[in-house]
Amino acid sequence: MGRWPAMDGGDGITALFRDRTDAGRRLADKLSPLQDQAPVVLALPRGGVAVAVEIARRLHAPLGLVMVRKLGAPYQPELAIGAIASCGAGGNAAIETVINSNVGLLLPDSWLEEETGRQLKELERRRTTYLAGRRQPAIAGRTAILVDDGIATGATMLAALQAVRKEGPKALVLAVPVAPADSLAAFTETADTVICLETPASFMSIGAFYRDFRQLDDSDVIDLLDAAGQF
Repeated sequence: MGRWPAMDGGDGITALFRDRTDAGRRLADKLSPLQDQAPVVLALPRGGVAVAVEIARRLHAPLGLVMVRKLGAPYQPELAIGAIASCGAGGNAAIETVINSNVGLLLPDSWLEEETGRQLKELERRRTTYLAGRRQPAIAGRTAILVDDGIATGATMLAALQAVRKEGPKALVLAVPVAPADSLAAFTETADTVICLETPASFMSIGAFYRDFRQLDDSDVIDLLDAAGQF
């Protein structure tokens, strides 16, 4: 596979991708043999949508969303103690919760219920915002390709995979541009196929492997979904 010239992604790490569009196009090259299976492409908002739209375009596949939220630890919201994911349409959406047993924190059940409730409200807000007037594609009996812009610890992706599995796909494919190899190993029992372009030995953060990794907002997601509706 041809490479772009070396790019500084920060922290002394060489960026592997120009941006999410570049990563999506390169993933689409790997996934192109699946076009004959009439797959459905599913993205994790927000950053995963920019990658997935390129795959959906190449495969002429419908694009849907899997809503995922990290469950942050008390007083350390950036520390993921787990994740919650929602897949499907409205009240029929499959909900999956994953708790990271390796965090090593003793958390009261009452706090976990409160945090889960908060994140469920945000999932519903995003669903309403992103999918207003849009239909989620059917997953049952189809090849489902679940896409994000990368994986770090993997809690959110595991919750997303389990939520999609509840929808009854014929095959479930995990596709990401970059992830640490040890994180990928956790998905081999949940996904039927795992496709990852790069597994760097030194992994600080997903953004370090992109030259342009600007954070996307709700309006960016809506614009990408509008564009996806044109193919």
